[in-house]
Amino acid sequence: MTRALARELGEDGITVNVIAPGFTLTEASLGLMENAAEYGVTRGALKRAAGTDDMVGAALFFASSAASFITGQTLIVDGGRQFN
Repeated sequence: MTRALARELGEDGITVNVIAPGFTLTEASLGLMENAAEYGVTRGALKRAAGTDDMVGAALFFASSAASFITGQTLIVDGGRQFN
């Protein structure tokens, strides 16, 4: 969907990108499971749980002029769990 929208909206100068977060500690996730803060930590390269603040940099990057020529992309923000 991201790439299809990027193709459709690109000629209007609109970029379309997506952030794909890994398991992130939120009030909801902390309430759903007892060990949420430890869940999957050992499998990630950074060996810590993600918080909502960890998503901010990706969002600010996509919203900035530094990403003005990036479209149709997915940025995975998971502390390196994807490749472990």
